[in-house]
Amino acid sequence: MTAIKHALQRDIFTPNDERLLSIVNVCKAGKKKRNCFLCATVTTERPVQVNVVKVKKSDKGDFYKRQTAWALRDLAVVDAKDAVKESPEFDLHFDKVYKWVASSTVEKNTFISCIWKLNQRYLRKKIDFINVSSQLLEESVPSGENQSVAGGDEEAVDEYQELNAREEQDIEIMMEGCEYAIANAEAFAEKLSRELQVLDGANIQSIMASEKQVNILMKLLDEALKEVDQIELKLSSYEEMLQSVKEQMDQISESNHLIHLSNTNNVKLLSEIEFLVNHMDLAKGHIKALQEGDLTSSRGIEACTNAADALLQCMNVALRPGHDMLHAVKQQQQRFSDLREQFARRLASHLNSVFVQQGHDQSSTLAQHSAELTLPNHHPFHRDLLRYAKLMEWLKNTDYGKYEGLTKNYMDYLSRLYEREIKDFFEVAKIKMTGTTREGKKFATLPRKESAVKQETESLHGSSGKLTGSTSSLNKLSVQSSGNRRSQSSSLLDMGNMSASDLDVADRTKFDKIFEQVLSELEPLCLAEQDFISKFFKLQQHQSASGATTNEVEEVDGVALSRSHTSGVPQTVSSEKDMIRQMMTKIFRCIEPELNNLIALGDKIDSFNSLYMLVKMSHHVWTAQNVDPASFLSTTLGNVLVTVKRNFDKCISNQMKQMDEVKISKKSKVGILPFVAEFEEFAALAESIFKNAERRGDLDKAYIKLIRAVFDSVEKVANESQKTPRDVVMMENFHHIFATLSRLKISCLEAEKKEAKQKYTDHLQSYVIYSLGQPLEKLNHFFEGVEARVAQGIREEEVSYQLAFNKQELRKVIKEYPGKEVKKGLDNLYKKVDKHLCEEENLLQVVWHSMQDEFIRQYKHFEGLIARCYPGSGITMEFTIQDILDYCSSIAQSH
Repeated sequence: MTAIKHALQRDIFTPNDERLLSIVNVCKAGKKKRNCFLCATVTTERPVQVNVVKVKKSDKGDFYKRQTAWALRDLAVVDAKDAVKESPEFDLHFDKVYKWVASSTVEKNTFISCIWKLNQRYLRKKIDFINVSSQLLEESVPSGENQSVAGGDEEAVDEYQELNAREEQDIEIMMEGCEYAIANAEAFAEKLSRELQVLDGANIQSIMASEKQVNILMKLLDEALKEVDQIELKLSSYEEMLQSVKEQMDQISESNHLIHLSNTNNVKLLSEIEFLVNHMDLAKGHIKALQEGDLTSSRGIEACTNAADALLQCMNVALRPGHDMLHAVKQQQQRFSDLREQFARRLASHLNSVFVQQGHDQSSTLAQHSAELTLPNHHPFHRDLLRYAKLMEWLKNTDYGKYEGLTKNYMDYLSRLYEREIKDFFEVAKIKMTGTTREGKKFATLPRKESAVKQETESLHGSSGKLTGSTSSLNKLSVQSSGNRRSQSSSLLDMGNMSASDLDVADRTKFDKIFEQVLSELEPLCLAEQDFISKFFKLQQHQSASGATTNEVEEVDGVALSRSHTSGVPQTVSSEKDMIRQMMTKIFRCIEPELNNLIALGDKIDSFNSLYMLVKMSHHVWTAQNVDPASFLSTTLGNVLVTVKRNFDKCISNQMKQMDEVKISKKSKVGILPFVAEFEEFAALAESIFKNAERRGDLDKAYIKLIRAVFDSVEKVANESQKTPRDVVMMENFHHIFATLSRLKISCLEAEKKEAKQKYTDHLQSYVIYSLGQPLEKLNHFFEGVEARVAQGIREEEVSYQLAFNKQELRKVIKEYPGKEVKKGLDNLYKKVDKHLCEEENLLQVVWHSMQDEFIRQYKHFEGLIARCYPGSGITMEFTIQDILDYCSSIAQSH
């Protein structure tokens, strides 16, 4: 270790003017052993700086390099880990804690001892030593390695105190006065001692000579004390005099304070009395109005209203602390409570009488409305009751029990009144719809005209109806199990049970007007009653500015119903809106079932009435939801709209079902299928009804379902047809569908219109090819052989050299088809086509023209083959294209 120490001093610290005092071989705790040295050093120049240096041996040689240095003044704590048990571990706390493990306990103790001594000498005991043996810190370490710490500069442990400038000047003056001060120091010191003794003697003489002056001073002090005693006596007398004055002033001040306090209390008492008199005194006129006021006249109602407001203000006054303990205040409050109870009973009794009287008065007017489709007007009744609106508000704020009782009584009386009025109103509407008298009406059979009644009756008795939608009578419907289908649901096929004249447009228009009249009468009635309830019972039916209402759309059976949700609105507003809705529901509880009955009746009268009802009801629901989505009217009409929509959907479903059940005659040609014609009538009527309607989407969905059902049913009937070729059934019916869609211009069925046209075209072409066949059959077989030889690789010019296809064979085949035979074949073909096609669609000439074009196309094909395969032979057909045109024209004209 000594050799390492000398090497480190020589190589690292001497070049930096430092002296190595102690060294310890260490490694970091908890890591892989990589040894290094911790060195304690001091600088050789002043001021002295003490450092702890970490030195590490280089990996590439035997020389050492300085890695890290810490100033000793930055060292805060030295932790030896254990003061009793020897351990090589220790920690040094600089900016962070460095944990070390020494190679031996002796080296560790030596290093810590050196740090302790440096701390004592240079840092004034700044460093804390913990877990270090006190014996280690007190003993001096005599080892050779630490001799350097005790030697040299370390011997001068005592601090040197320098002389200041004045002391230096005095010594110089003194030494200048003695010649041998420097040459003979002992003589100079003896001289100074003698002079010091002389000075001490002089001081003692001076003290002894001052005794006389001290005595004189003591005498003067005694006289001064006597003067102080006299002054104290005078001050005591003055203090007694001032104490008497103070007592008198305190009495005056206390008297003034009592007077001021009394005045303050009087003012406060007056203020309290004035407050109670001003706020808890009810005028005699108000008391009289509350006890005896006339509740029938406008002036009496106004007086009672003012008196009730004054009473409410007196009862609601905010009393100050202690007022409620006053006997007079308690008496006045009890008097107010008695007045309030008395007036509340009188007001409730009077309003109940008004409600009852209104029911009797309004019932007397029902007779004059029984013959008219109008509802009685409640405006006069509302106008009279609104005079009591402020009193109702007062009753709501003061006696909620009586307010609730009035509300319940109002709902009971008015619900019975409205129930009679609304039922009579709907009875009139039903009578006008059915055209029967009130006594004789029976809704099982609902006639439009005599012929319609007759057919309806036959249908109810299970008779089978015939399809009369087209002039052809080839088709029938199996109706044995659907005798009462007219009364159950709407169906397009029901139209087939009656002629067009039976479905009287005037009757439908009449129903539409009656249904609109019913809704138009109900809507203002409900809105007026709801507005009156809100004003009379002081219930808030609209949102305040602080609240926000969000509407959510809920779809029920395809009907979009608005549901309102309130956010940020006080609970009272929501509860009052609910109360209005509950009152309206109870008062008008009969509206929804009566409307549903009327809807069922309309659907029973005519299956198409569901279209009118859907449009009208949708419009009124839309209007009501724009006004208030959560109102009773909006909710009720929305529920009824669901029923109407279900009837409409049921109507469409039944139409599709009965299309599937259609049966055709096996002996007659099919022609235009009844449900195809009926779809045309349905679409035309629906377009006129739903023009600019809000529920157009429902009709479009129904169109899609119906047209797909019509397409499928046409194909089904065409496949089952035995008398009429399949292509004819498809061609005629899809031509009719295409014509219908083109005329009505239904935007949602554009794709179906194109599909119908394509099907018509495809089946027309298929029928033409199938019917035309091969009019020149042998010639066609001959040229098929020619084309086969060409396909095998024989040049077209060389085909004539083939034995089976030479010119003589060609002339022989052509001679078999003179013009007369061709004309005869075409005439037979025309008769066959005429037998297949129906007259309603008038497609005979179209089909005949297509056959003519196909025949000419075949003729041109044969001519082309002759020209290419038999050039220069001069062989031609025995008839020309002009002959074909003449044949076709003459045949068409002759028939």
